[in-house]
Amino acid sequence: MNNLSRLSPLDPVRVGLWGGNGHQIQRKLDEVSEAKVVVLGGFEAAAAVKTCAAFPEARWADDYEDFVKTPGLELASLCAPVRRGQAALVIHALEMDISVYAEKPCAASEDELDALLAAASRSRGCFHEMAGTVCGQPYWTLRQRVLEGVIGEVVQVFAQKSYPYHDGRPVLEAIDGGLIAQNGVHAMRFVEHITGLRAETVRSVSTGLGERRAGSDLKMACALTGALNNGGIYSVIANYLNPQGFGSWGNECVRIFGTEGMIESVDGGSRTRLVVGGEDLGSVQPLEASPDWLRLVLQHVRGEDHFPFDLQAELHPTRMVVRAGIADECVFRGGEGEA
Repeated sequence: MNNLSRLSPLDPVRVGLWGGNGHQIQRKLDEVSEAKVVVLGGFEAAAAVKTCAAFPEARWADDYEDFVKTPGLELASLCAPVRRGQAALVIHALEMDISVYAEKPCAASEDELDALLAAASRSRGCFHEMAGTVCGQPYWTLRQRVLEGVIGEVVQVFAQKSYPYHDGRPVLEAIDGGLIAQNGVHAMRFVEHITGLRAETVRSVSTGLGERRAGSDLKMACALTGALNNGGIYSVIANYLNPQGFGSWGNECVRIFGTEGMIESVDGGSRTRLVVGGEDLGSVQPLEASPDWLRLVLQHVRGEDHFPFDLQAELHPTRMVVRAGIADECVFRGGEGEA
């Protein structure tokens, strides 16, 4: 294990936020006393004003080198304005023995991902992606029930992640990682992190149908399929087609079929069901409180590792969606500016 014990138990972790048009953990920092924001940088103008007002004691870094050289910086939380270049930022911080918490996708290729993992293994800091999808309820409870074997051997998994379309979505997938890597990764995490299994193969097909902004390479929907390491199979769909009337920002669905039964969460986690053999057990009740992913990261910076899976397993869904994106068959490309 890396030597991470650099803080006293009472000291907050000294965090830096490197952003773009916002930052994923900013709103969560009010809920944790274990962190103190000491430096900000990389934000677009409007977001910079808002973020500086939220953290008036933090200094502003003019560039990334200035950011990582902040005295006492313990954890760099990165939402790079252009996600395609984020892996280099991660590796640079790790090489300075600074822990990193990175927005997905943390890498744009498997070579980048391998280089990142190698840098993490050498660093006195730790690395984590913003990969806490399964820590939310009801998904944590689904994981517990599946791992305890209540539905038997997992044979087939279906997972869905649907977000709404809006004109603020980047017209270039390099900016935020694109549909498969920044959206579909949630569904791939459902497949792997709920079941404890690993996807061994992936095939992908996508379409840009519905994207009408000129010059855009945005994909609107994708489907990923493949084999799991136990001989089972999985299917993932992701899209930017969640209608406003659905009532929540994300529309998630997970359905897992085993040799003894099935378990599911549908309609954005609002309904669950467990059926074992001839008995419908109804909704799935939590067995315990789910962990807070950000707190797990902060604890790891302190030298405590309480994660439910190791870093290779944490990042394997990212590996598979990066692989899927590179090999993706796009059947229709939008962005022609049609009326």
